Amino acid sequence: MSENNDIIVINAVENNLKHVSVSIPKSKLTVVTGVSGSGKSSLVFDTIAAESRRELNETFPSFVQHYLPKYGRPHVDVIKNLPVTIIIDQKKLGDNVRSTVGTYTDIYTFVRLLFSRIGKPFIGYSDTFSFNHPDGKCPVCDGLGFRSEIHVKKLVDFDKSLNEGAIDFPTFHAGFWRWKRYANSGLFDLDKKIKDYSPQELELFLYAPQQKLKNPPSEWPHTALYEGLIPRMQRSIINKDEGKRHAKRLAELMTLEECPACNGTRVNDRVRSCKIMGKNISDICLMPLDEVLGFVDEIDAPLAVDIKRELSKRLKALLDIGLGYLTLSRASGTLSGGEAQRVKIAKYINGSLTDIVYVLDEPSSGLHPHDIIRLKNALVRLKEQGNTLIMVEHNPDLIYMAEYVIDMGPGAGANGGEVMYMGSLDGLRKTATLTSKDLNEKVAIKENTRMPKGWLSIQHATYHNLKDVSVDIPLGIFCVLCGVAGSGKSSLSEVAIGEMERDVISISQKSIGVNLRSTPATYFDIGDEIRKLFAKENNISASYFSFNSKGACPKCKGKGVIVTDMSFMEDIVTVCEACGGSRYDEKVLHYTYHGKNIAEVMGLSVKESLLFFKGMSFVSQLDNLAKVGLDYLYLNQSLSTLSGGELQRLKLASNLERKGSIYVLDEPTAGLHMDDVKQLLKLFNELVDAGNSLLVLEHNLAVIKQADWLIELGPEGGERGGKVIFSGTPLEMKSSPNSITAPFL
Repeated sequence: MSENNDIIVINAVENNLKHVSVSIPKSKLTVVTGVSGSGKSSLVFDTIAAESRRELNETFPSFVQHYLPKYGRPHVDVIKNLPVTIIIDQKKLGDNVRSTVGTYTDIYTFVRLLFSRIGKPFIGYSDTFSFNHPDGKCPVCDGLGFRSEIHVKKLVDFDKSLNEGAIDFPTFHAGFWRWKRYANSGLFDLDKKIKDYSPQELELFLYAPQQKLKNPPSEWPHTALYEGLIPRMQRSIINKDEGKRHAKRLAELMTLEECPACNGTRVNDRVRSCKIMGKNISDICLMPLDEVLGFVDEIDAPLAVDIKRELSKRLKALLDIGLGYLTLSRASGTLSGGEAQRVKIAKYINGSLTDIVYVLDEPSSGLHPHDIIRLKNALVRLKEQGNTLIMVEHNPDLIYMAEYVIDMGPGAGANGGEVMYMGSLDGLRKTATLTSKDLNEKVAIKENTRMPKGWLSIQHATYHNLKDVSVDIPLGIFCVLCGVAGSGKSSLSEVAIGEMERDVISISQKSIGVNLRSTPATYFDIGDEIRKLFAKENNISASYFSFNSKGACPKCKGKGVIVTDMSFMEDIVTVCEACGGSRYDEKVLHYTYHGKNIAEVMGLSVKESLLFFKGMSFVSQLDNLAKVGLDYLYLNQSLSTLSGGELQRLKLASNLERKGSIYVLDEPTAGLHMDDVKQLLKLFNELVDAGNSLLVLEHNLAVIKQADWLIELGPEGGERGGKVIFSGTPLEMKSSPNSITAPFL
């Protein structure tokens, strides 16, 4: 252990860490690597970053601390020489529909200032050009650029009457309070089918504006106003918090259509009348960022000199990191995790902070090898400003640029949490760790590729940035869609899914609707099976073995912790003394099954569970989790702690028992160590050999080399992409002059 100015961590036992002590050099780039679940995030995010943020928050007055995020004290003896830490993770930039790339990066603020200074004719100051301001926003869509349209036929069953429950939406069902506004209005025959309503009755039922009723029945509340179903849904559900609670049902009922008044530009006619060199502010927001920079460079007005400098600085940072294909109007919630992380990196590159520790979570995610070159340059710039970079990463290209490496292992979960190696990259290559082995081993290009068993023909696709794409996608084999970020891979896969008639299993990295109580046991419905085993063995009700029911600890109500509200000071969270954090009533823990109580069984890893429950009917589901490389998860582990890649593999595990299906996977290697990728490739080949088709969107070179067929989109991202630049086998790609991927093979 170094005793100089290094960051020194002594005896960390957070999560699965086994008394870990490390030293990390300042002003250097350190990569923390190791198999999935080995303890990388526990060391970097849950110990080092958490302690820095907790101590920083404690410097503020207690009143201010109440409004800051709460960070618990990590389980570590000492951390020495710890600077302020900034986490640059892959969390979305927020799903607020009013947040765009332009607003998040402040570029839109400077563009508004530019138009208010030199735009002709002069129409007002900076705020006038904002789609979030009353003076600037489109009055029809309220500055959103789109309108929500409700499909009436999906909301109302015209073959039913009001008494039969014609309105298919929560709180509008027969007998519910919102239904009573129609039933008690005296306007409708409650047993008459909606399809038999006269045009006047239908208009009144569906579209009538708010109005006071003349001579309403006695059941009608005195102060109530009558309102048609569609405007009522818009006003009281869609535009209110209640809409979030019913988001899934609303998604089935509604389509988003471009606002006809502003054509999706969000601003009103007056704002669009003001121009610079023939272009209005909406035109600028719809250009790719590299074109915006060209436009800014051409401006020569004296009043714009300072604004030009600020704009150029911000735009160049985004271009340098490979995001030139984005537009300022792009909603920030639609960016991928990797894109969001790179936008954050670009923001910090322009800052003047120094001696900061920047912690990055797999910045290579979603990046083609071509884009990684730009990312490396950006990371070097960030470090050369006098900062320390700690990066959790699996990608060999980024491991190679490390000045210091910490390799965690040897396995995952309970089998991980140890430092396997700490030192220089050259030193790592001479060890016998899994990471070292994989770095020294090159994956070969597949030569004996399978023959397609059929083709899916896509003709003249123009979805998103696709440029009249016609391509044949092979079936019955392992096909990979590749290309730089933003080249059109996801767009082509969506078109393909729409064209497929057979059983399609589309597995993305989007959330699977997890909450703090979702676990592998609940997701695979094996919690009930385990409780039944305990109930049968001990001859009592199964509900006693659930911490959401009769088995809950009476003190913490099954939460495992006690939260004490300290008014305007930080809440104190303590492990429940009564149950020791197990969540179960002490009486329940006296009952056992094969020598273990319910808390001990639910604390088993998938790997341990396979042995413990050998011969049980639900073991096949646990086996599927092992096949996708998730055998290190615990049965009671909250799914909210899983990464996007882990959630995707969880979904894949629940869909493995198929034959004759088409699997569409979006970057399934995200967050995977090179050794885990090998296991996933083995599973992919087993799926194809079982008679399935596989269409995988991927940047990982090991996956690309081992595919049967490759379709590459490009040549670049955004408007400069959307074309098929190669289709064929990996060997054919290697000698293709058009392929962007070929040089990296």
